[in-house]
Amino acid sequence: MKRVAIYSLFFFLSFISINANASASGKLTYEQYIKKYKDLAIKEMKRTGIPASITMAQALLESNAGNSTLARKSNNHFGIKCHSDWKGKKVYYDDDRRHECFRKYNKVYDSYIDHSNFLTSKSRYAKLFTLKTTDYKGWAHGLKNAGYATDPRYAHRLIKIIEEYQLYKLDSKLSKKDIKKYEQEEGEYVRTSEGGVDDFVINPYKTHEVKYNNNVKYIDVQDGDTFESISEEFDLRPWEIFRYNDIPENADINDFKHLYIEPKRRKAHKSNGYHIVKEGETLQRISHKYGVKLRSLLKYNNLHKGETVRPGTKLNLRHKKK
Repeated sequence: MKRVAIYSLFFFLSFISINANASASGKLTYEQYIKKYKDLAIKEMKRTGIPASITMAQALLESNAGNSTLARKSNNHFGIKCHSDWKGKKVYYDDDRRHECFRKYNKVYDSYIDHSNFLTSKSRYAKLFTLKTTDYKGWAHGLKNAGYATDPRYAHRLIKIIEEYQLYKLDSKLSKKDIKKYEQEEGEYVRTSEGGVDDFVINPYKTHEVKYNNNVKYIDVQDGDTFESISEEFDLRPWEIFRYNDIPENADINDFKHLYIEPKRRKAHKSNGYHIVKEGETLQRISHKYGVKLRSLLKYNNLHKGETVRPGTKLNLRHKKK
């Protein structure tokens, strides 16, 4: 018994020493990392539905609590490699193979946003989003099965971190009191078209407020905006902002009061069955006004691209003309 007690005391003191040395050397402990970055994980959970506990556990594991070379020098906290679709900055390290390409970010939060976007954009992770945000075990095993990491014990390591540091508490929904506090102090929340506590989402970009028209997200154009800056802010590919708004790439941003940041709908809202063309209106402008795809507007009215319509013309917005 004495020997066991001595060994227990030895390991306890060793643990204290390791954490003390980590603090003294400027390295973050797991507790310090969680305190510093947990709000980023919560923001991404509210934005995308990925459990904050999973995001935080992955960041702790992949970056060694922010102490890895990749995290310190490149702000990459999730070990995401370049892949063929990556257009951002790159850095090279030895990993599974020598001189592998990893993504490099300007800020730590960019890494968190890209981690969320990476999971939401890859079809192999689609099944994960059918799980509840409180099912951290299902998410952990799902990530491993989908090939996020080659470590056969990856899921178990995530679960151990989540349970040891009680990260599952981060997955709880915010109360009305919390939301009001964030609205007043941070200005980071925007209300969706439906309203209510569950319909609040965090706007991590802060520059533009996300609004809705015909249940399509859009933002108001501000002084100094460019198509490039908006695309970068909302992580859109260069061509997407033009396609979503049915405009050519040589368009002047000053001609628009608002821009859609996701595809428009095939039909207008049921309260808008038709539109009477006014003097000076174009099909593109009408499409923009109602949040309807231009090709749908053309199809419903037996028109061709580039065709003009006379004032007084009645245009269908939901169904094809008979």
